[in-house]
Amino acid sequence: MLVRNWRAVVKHAWSIRFMVLALLCIIIEPIYTFVAATWVAKNIYIQLGMSIVTGLLAVAAIIARIFVQQKVSGDLNGKPPTEG
Repeated sequence: MLVRNWRAVVKHAWSIRFMVLALLCIIIEPIYTFVAATWVAKNIYIQLGMSIVTGLLAVAAIIARIFVQQKVSGDLNGKPPTEG
């Protein structure tokens, strides 16, 4: 079930932002691997760095999901947030 203010959550929640960044890293990594295999020798440090960044973004998304964000959580002293 979606929360009432799901548009505000998608727009402002840090957990969503971190998950989108992790998704971008996941998409970019195989593209880079293909280009590196085609044009230049593979650089293990870049692949390792991409994997580390992806993992850290996933952990940051989990941590951000745990903390309440007053602006988008709907927990404003019992009042729903204003939409708009």
